Amino acid sequence: MVQKVYVSYNQVHRLCQESAERILNDFKPTLMIAIGGGGYVPARILRSFLKRPGSANISIQAIGLSLYEDLGKDADIEEPGTKVTRTQWLDLSSLEMANLIGKNILIVDEVDDTRTTLEYAVKELQKDVETARKKAGREGEKTSFSIFVLHNKDKPKKGHLPVDMLDENRYLAARTVPDVWICYPWEAT
Repeated sequence: MVQKVYVSYNQVHRLCQESAERILNDFKPTLMIAIGGGGYVPARILRSFLKRPGSANISIQAIGLSLYEDLGKDADIEEPGTKVTRTQWLDLSSLEMANLIGKNILIVDEVDDTRTTLEYAVKELQKDVETARKKAGREGEKTSFSIFVLHNKDKPKKGHLPVDMLDENRYLAARTVPDVWICYPWEAT
């Protein structure tokens, strides 16, 4: 049986609070993109800790990606799937994409398990921003992506992040944990 670890809202708050200063100093985010469903709550909590007097709140956009699937073996456990499915994405025809150009974007999710979802999000967002940049004639403006997760599972990853992101320390996990099933308070398990 898979070991389950239960995380409370207080623990999530603490992890976000502990990480906020480094995120502000190193990443300097001007926009967050939460990966749903697990990244929504941490992004919202983190936004409170990133708020500085006299400055506006950092906006949060949302994308929905799904990798996990219920394999029917154990009703309480899902397994990583093999394909990332978009359940919600930014509207490429609206001003949303132009608003991403030239920003420092922090991608937020709850857990880095196989890294497949994070790899997909970064690649697709980079591609979409590049398309929007060319369309808007704003080729000189650089968009930088960083990642924050509450937990990184200490195991080999299937997905890969851009080398420059890792070299420039634009990836932050509040905690690295063993390969256990993490039950977050917003989940029904």
